[in-house]
Amino acid sequence: MPPSPGRPGSAQPGRRNRRRRRRLRTVEETSAGGLAIDQAGSHAVIIGRLDRRRRLLWSLPKGHIEPGESPEETAVREVAEETGIIARVTQPIGAIDYWFVADNRRVHKTVHHFLLEAVGGALSDEDVEVTEVAWVPLGELDEVLAYADERRLVRHAVALLGSATGMAEPGAGTE
Repeated sequence: MPPSPGRPGSAQPGRRNRRRRRRLRTVEETSAGGLAIDQAGSHAVIIGRLDRRRRLLWSLPKGHIEPGESPEETAVREVAEETGIIARVTQPIGAIDYWFVADNRRVHKTVHHFLLEAVGGALSDEDVEVTEVAWVPLGELDEVLAYADERRLVRHAVALLGSATGMAEPGAGTE
């Protein structure tokens, strides 16, 4: 039996549905982090976090820029907080931006990435947001990192390192 015209929740022909979807508020977020490489130039430190399905996803350390902090300062701080490694910025390697929905908000996030050189510290996963930390050979990062945009940035950084030292990129074959 069709619903009666005056019944709550029923749409009447020719009338717009009064129940509209609530629009999500859009917010901008900015973070910074990067690729911290050991002094030998052969390994990078990465972090592992568990996703909602409890899978360990490896990524570059990064975090929110605090008020009054530059993106470079944030990258150094986040690498130290999330990995225990003290590093210094050597150069920018690019930015990634993406969208996601959280807490009834649509978030447009931009993450500035830098190439960093490790100058001290020791691996530590003390940060509550981090499950594991590891030094990984540069040539294996493409297989280990979970996110395509980060893999692209790492390839760019490795190319920059190779051109600065005259070395070939890891995994590049000779013909």
